[in-house]
Amino acid sequence: MKESSIEKCLVRRVTEAGGLAIKLPATFKAGLPDRLVLLPGGRAAFVELKAPGAKPRPLQERVHEILRGLGFRVEVADTYESVKTFIESL
Repeated sequence: MKESSIEKCLVRRVTEAGGLAIKLPATFKAGLPDRLVLLPGGRAAFVELKAPGAKPRPLQERVHEILRGLGFRVEVADTYESVKTFIESL
């Protein structure tokens, strides 16, 4: 399974939930998560997508901690199940 498959699953599930999964290009800031997820009711989170078992790079981890320190939710999704769990929890 590839990271792109996980990303497609995320976009599909977010769209089905009535939301947006906005792709964040690295040109804004190196290490930013892949997607900003916005769901009805003002729910928002950043999502880093990875191939199964892959972990964020150290720079990504640092940016995730900065975002969390600002009060934002940051998730790492590496399986279809982790995407499903994330959507249900948000």
